[in-house]
Amino acid sequence: TVYSVPKHGFTGFHCLQLFLFVSFGFVYSTASYTDSSDDETSPRDKQQKNSKGNGDFCIKNIKQADFGRREIEIAEQEMPALMALRKRAQGEKPLAGAKIVGCTHITAQTAVLMETLSALGAQCRWAACNIYSTQNERSRVGESEDDFWWCIDRCVNVEGWQPNMILDDGGDLTHWIYKKYPSMFKKIKGIVEESVTGVHRLYQLSKAGKLCVPAMNVNDSVTKQKFDNLYCCRESILDGLKRTTDVMFGGKQVVVCGYGEVGKGCCAALKAMGSIVYVTEIDPICALQACMDGFRLVKLTEVIRQVDIVITCTGNKNVVVRENLDRMKNGCIVCNMGHSNTEIDVSSLRTPELTWERVRSQVDHVIWPDGKRIVLLAEGRLLNLSCSTVPTFVLSITATTQALALIELYNAPEGRYKQDVYLLPKKMDEYVASLHLPTFDAHLTELSDEQAKYLGLNKNGPFKPNYYR
Repeated sequence: TVYSVPKHGFTGFHCLQLFLFVSFGFVYSTASYTDSSDDETSPRDKQQKNSKGNGDFCIKNIKQADFGRREIEIAEQEMPALMALRKRAQGEKPLAGAKIVGCTHITAQTAVLMETLSALGAQCRWAACNIYSTQNERSRVGESEDDFWWCIDRCVNVEGWQPNMILDDGGDLTHWIYKKYPSMFKKIKGIVEESVTGVHRLYQLSKAGKLCVPAMNVNDSVTKQKFDNLYCCRESILDGLKRTTDVMFGGKQVVVCGYGEVGKGCCAALKAMGSIVYVTEIDPICALQACMDGFRLVKLTEVIRQVDIVITCTGNKNVVVRENLDRMKNGCIVCNMGHSNTEIDVSSLRTPELTWERVRSQVDHVIWPDGKRIVLLAEGRLLNLSCSTVPTFVLSITATTQALALIELYNAPEGRYKQDVYLLPKKMDEYVASLHLPTFDAHLTELSDEQAKYLGLNKNGPFKPNYYR
């Protein structure tokens, strides 16, 4: 499996110093050639060793190591910035002494990030932030909720090793440490968080005066928001829907809840495929953008009876509630593209009068007493990382942003960052973008001294103010 294998086989973490990869199922972003004969055995009950005799990990099947390594090598080709950072590591180790505990989606792309952090000098322990993003494409093992928290605890609570940096996606790891091991924050230098949900939690902690270390809001950095959120979702929404439902988009009526960057990407893709797209939005600015882009702005209740597909992209809770679900037409597809699994009130569907029927992996029919059924994808969890893949190149942009945020917080002099939430410095945003330009054989124009003086800028940037989005 991809996280447990250095370049020349599973080495016991010798020079890479990757200490624990706690992840259930298989961690491939594409098909993974599985022997499913032991699918019924929980990885927690297995005694597995790597080639060096190390057993400090929990995965489905260590025999899949070679396939995982190939997945990593494919991902490396589309992650040029991380590979460039590794070349930098040949001369310096900006994360030397860093002990990073991470909780993100488990994919081959994340493995490239982890090995890059190791090359920069860090030690890492990792768990999955989504119970469905650790799956094998054939058997779809995944994790249970109990497995999920068990993995996080095993990452954090280990004798002789304590993290001094947190990399989180959704805030669950941060929440768990606050809840179970608050004393650990005495040695933690900072938190890097990449999701809307997790950032919201951090701002809540900050407002309540309970945030005890500096935190970096990666989600709202330009390189995350304008690339991963927009371009990634523009491609992966179609991939996820096609793989799970084989739906034809042309002529379908679709309502997209939320017109932030994720919603914008989803709407653009669906419109290009010939779908009739409606948008719901609470923010008048985003709502006006939707109107200007040619979408009909509506309330969900106005179109719920007629639409063929409902997609949530808000990061909020109870966006689609039982009343909406009751009024949907027969065969309506319901899915979530936001990080949080609370956007669709799935729990309201787990009642005796409704029948759940598993159609295929990540696809359920929820059937009403009169025979009406809806098609629920990934049980309301994140569609693209639960049901398909996401483009590696945009993940490279996000992963590089995460790496630089970790380097910044870890090396910041005492007092630069208070116990608050910060955005990535704009100079770093621009650096992330510049590392990806060579892929396109792109050539930046340089300011003359006169032009730089006229604009009041440094010739080498930053070219935009920190508030620019």
